[in-house]
Amino acid sequence: MRAVLQRVSHGAVHVDGAVVGAVEHGFVILVGVGHNDGEAEAQWLARKIAGLRVFEDGDGKFNLSLLDVGGGCLVVSQFTLFADSRKGRRPSFVNAAPPDIAAPLIERFAAMLRQAGVSHVEMGEFGAFMQVEIHNDGPVTIWLDTDER
Repeated sequence: MRAVLQRVSHGAVHVDGAVVGAVEHGFVILVGVGHNDGEAEAQWLARKIAGLRVFEDGDGKFNLSLLDVGGGCLVVSQFTLFADSRKGRRPSFVNAAPPDIAAPLIERFAAMLRQAGVSHVEMGEFGAFMQVEIHNDGPVTIWLDTDER
């Protein structure tokens, strides 16, 4: 699994003009699933994100986690994180898992975030054309890939 984590002051997903998920103060997580991903990868990613210390303490240092600050997560499926653009000008997405595998694993990943202690977890709409609103705070953007554990 691959994730792009953006620390946000606000994030929202709009589908057909309606908000389907939103978060204040926390992370917007763009997450993609590869062919070999499963429960173990989702669990590692959820625990890593919940405990990642990228929020400032009283001294302005990155010493606090999402759990420490009571932040939330907005999980957005993003198969394009598996784009292979080494050849030509049109990326290939053959490394992304098909929807029947990816959708339930992303749902499970969101549940694992809740189990890890994240109190507010919302989701985009899998397979929909989404408008994602990200107010990147910092900016802080982190790339995580379970193949690089």
